[in-house]
Amino acid sequence: MTAPRITVNGTEAPISPASPHTTVLDFLRERGLTGTKEGCAEGECGACAVLVARPGTDEPTDWVAVNACLLPAAALDGQEVVTSEGLATVGAAGPPGTLHPVQEEMAVRGGSQCGYCTPGFVCSMAAEYYRPDRCAHAEPAQGADPEHGPNGFDLHALSGNLCRCTGYRPIRDAAFAVGAPTDEDPLARRRAQSPPAPVATEYVRDGSTFLRRDTLGETLRLLRERPDAVVVAGSTDWGVEVNIRARRADCVIAVDRLPELRELRVEPGAVEIGAALTLTEIERRLDGQVPLLAELFPQFASRLIRNGATLGGNLGTGSPIGDSPPVLLALEASVVLADADGERRVPLAEYFTGYRQSVRRPGELIRAVRVPLPLSPVVAFHKIAKRRFDDISSVAVAFALDVEGGIVRKARIGLGGVAATPIRALTTEKALEGRPWAAETVEAAARLLRAEGTPMNDQRASAAYRSAMLGQSLLKLYAQTTEAVSS
Repeated sequence: MTAPRITVNGTEAPISPASPHTTVLDFLRERGLTGTKEGCAEGECGACAVLVARPGTDEPTDWVAVNACLLPAAALDGQEVVTSEGLATVGAAGPPGTLHPVQEEMAVRGGSQCGYCTPGFVCSMAAEYYRPDRCAHAEPAQGADPEHGPNGFDLHALSGNLCRCTGYRPIRDAAFAVGAPTDEDPLARRRAQSPPAPVATEYVRDGSTFLRRDTLGETLRLLRERPDAVVVAGSTDWGVEVNIRARRADCVIAVDRLPELRELRVEPGAVEIGAALTLTEIERRLDGQVPLLAELFPQFASRLIRNGATLGGNLGTGSPIGDSPPVLLALEASVVLADADGERRVPLAEYFTGYRQSVRRPGELIRAVRVPLPLSPVVAFHKIAKRRFDDISSVAVAFALDVEGGIVRKARIGLGGVAATPIRALTTEKALEGRPWAAETVEAAARLLRAEGTPMNDQRASAAYRSAMLGQSLLKLYAQTTEAVSS
């Protein structure tokens, strides 16, 4: 194995002497690339955003914006990074000193005041600028689609970037003004080339070790030898632990580049989703084939987080307020657990055993998540939080119902934020099944749903509020369904 290195703005840079826990943010700033800023150190403000070359969906390579404050630098061994400074030096098609088109629009439209957040906005905006399937269209009627510009720019690409002084109107104006990359644009041309190949990494320094193996088998044998190791993919959870709680691990094992964990297959009886695929990759590759997941994705944190977060990581942490478990419970999903001896499949309803605890044994990995087919046609995901986007749920409710001839034939309801683990609303499901999908049935079931779980009082919501929102969520689903049927 060669010494770990990252290509930054077109130039290779050794990771050493950084420690295995040094973030990409600190790694870059120590090299004088101070456009990358630390705002929250939790992945919630976007001031640290940078571009990384990743395997593409529509092209061989995508430029993906990620939070540099969360990723350990060692996780980018062998990969390519472009910072806000690099956009002008390696991404602008023109003489030295030429601004990148995204930077130019931000400047001329007043998208920056203090400038602290601007480099992160520029990097997130550049990732959307280079999205291969972004295309201009006729400008919609005023107010028809305020989050998508006539140039095809999706403002959700900026949902993880916060600005406290400029105001978002000029930033939106800049986003909606950028054109398409030219044929001379070096970063646009880079998309047609293969992405950086996965690199086996063994980086030991300051008493800590960062490891990455080439295959799942090698990784599982390594986990058997090091069952105490911390397993990371996008590091969107572990990065917070390192930054905010100063946690350090003797050994970190990365699984995000393992081919066996990055497959997505639609089979006759199930959709199997690799545990190390990012949520953005799943969203784009499924393209709405699982409608309940399609409802989840826009409400899951921000695009910056979804570019790193994985289903395997969201389930692996065992958090009772993760947004994907309620959806996967409603879909009757199962997890495929693998260790050095083989695999086993566990229904997600039997996976969680306590607060941040599960049936996963030492040395086991989540290899994939399986969603059985066919899918229930009546679905919804309701996330109750203090902000519309990029927030933690107070309550999350996922519904998947089969309603035939006005009768509920099957009901599956997943709940988050109301117990020590994500749970199924079994009592409510039983009350709905076999009964008419009518106001009387729903109102009675809503009263039962309010009593499901053991909600608690905390800074996000009171127990009474959480209970009320459970019942209200079912009433909302009925109202939406009735409107759809009547129309």
